[in-house]
Amino acid sequence: MTKGTTSFGRRHNKSHTACRRCGKVSYHIQKKTCSSCGYPSKKMRNYNWGQKAKGRRTVGTGRMKYMKTMTRRFKNGFREGTQAKKMIASD
Repeated sequence: MTKGTTSFGRRHNKSHTACRRCGKVSYHIQKKTCSSCGYPSKKMRNYNWGQKAKGRRTVGTGRMKYMKTMTRRFKNGFREGTQAKKMIASD
C-alpha cells in the first residue's frame, strides 16, 4: 500500500459533521463535541494562541444591531425622550 493516491480512495467515513452552534463541519460524531466552538460546552472555545480565530468571531464581525448605536448614545450621556432645542437665527 502506498501513502498517496490509493490511500485517499479508501477514505469514506466521516468523523466530523456540521455543528449546530457555529455551522462549521467540526462536530465530532463519536466525541459529541465541536473542535471549533466547543459545543455542547456553555462557553465558546477560544485560545490566546489563536488570535486570528478570535478575530473571526468577536464583536464587530456580525450585524451589531445594538452595539452600532452605542458610541452615539454614550456621547449624549444615554439621554432619551428629549427634543433638541431650536437654534435661533442671529440677525
